[in-house]
Amino acid sequence: MNQHEMSPLTQSPSLPRSPEGEPVFPEPWAAEAFAMTVHLHAKGLFSWSEWAETLSAQLHKPGRAEDGSDYFDCWVAALSDLIVDNGIADVETILALQQSWQRAAEATPHGRPIELGNDPSRGSS
Repeated sequence: MNQHEMSPLTQSPSLPRSPEGEPVFPEPWAAEAFAMTVHLHAKGLFSWSEWAETLSAQLHKPGRAEDGSDYFDCWVAALSDLIVDNGIADVETILALQQSWQRAAEATPHGRPIELGNDPSRGSS
C-alpha cells in the first residue's frame, strides 16, 4: 500500500479517479501538488477536517469550470490557503514563487525540464 492509499486525502471531495479508484492527475504538477498535500497533512500541518473544509470552499466558489477541469487549481488554492493560515508562508511569498515558476517555464526550451533556476529574474547567486 502506498502513501496515497493510506492518506485520508484520497477521500477529498470530487477527487478525479480511475475506474479502479486511483487518483487521476491531468498533469505532473497536479500529482506533485497532491503528494505535497499528503506530505504536509502527514506532518500535521492541518487536519483532515481543515483540508476538507478548505478544499470544499474552493470547489464551491463561483466561476468554476463546468467540466471540473480546474479541480487541481482549486486543490492548489486550498493548499495555499492552509499554508498561509498556518503561518508557513505569506501570500506575497507564494505569489512571488508562482511568478518565478511562470518566468522559468517561459524561458525553458521545449522538451527541457522546467527549473526555478531558469527564471531570468532570479540571476545566479
